[in-house]
Amino acid sequence: MKRIVFLALVLPMILGHLATAQLPVKKVLTLEVVKKIAAAAEAKKRGATVVIVVVDDQVRDGRVAALGLPGATPLQGGIPIEFEGKVIGAIGVSGNTPQEDEDIAKVGAASAGAAIGQFRAK
Repeated sequence: MKRIVFLALVLPMILGHLATAQLPVKKVLTLEVVKKIAAAAEAKKRGATVVIVVVDDQVRDGRVAALGLPGATPLQGGIPIEFEGKVIGAIGVSGNTPQEDEDIAKVGAASAGAAIGQFRAK
């Protein structure tokens, strides 16, 4: 009888812990982090007149409809943003030559870890 009571008390705690450990966690970009990434791209420092966009990574999960936006064409200048080995977004730059756009995007994407780290510490 003592074993049954013990199991009745302990089993829900064990199962609850296992269920909690299995919940997925999705990393997202906050507005504060996005602003840091865009600023770190150094477009102003280069004197570049470009548009910088930071987005979540819709296409990676099969949402290819995002590629069919009216007036939009996928070109050089878009770079994935990775954090802890996973793609959590992308930065796109447009307005200069394709290579300059890509260079600016790479600088922004490379700053993501530091930008995220600044806000995690708070």
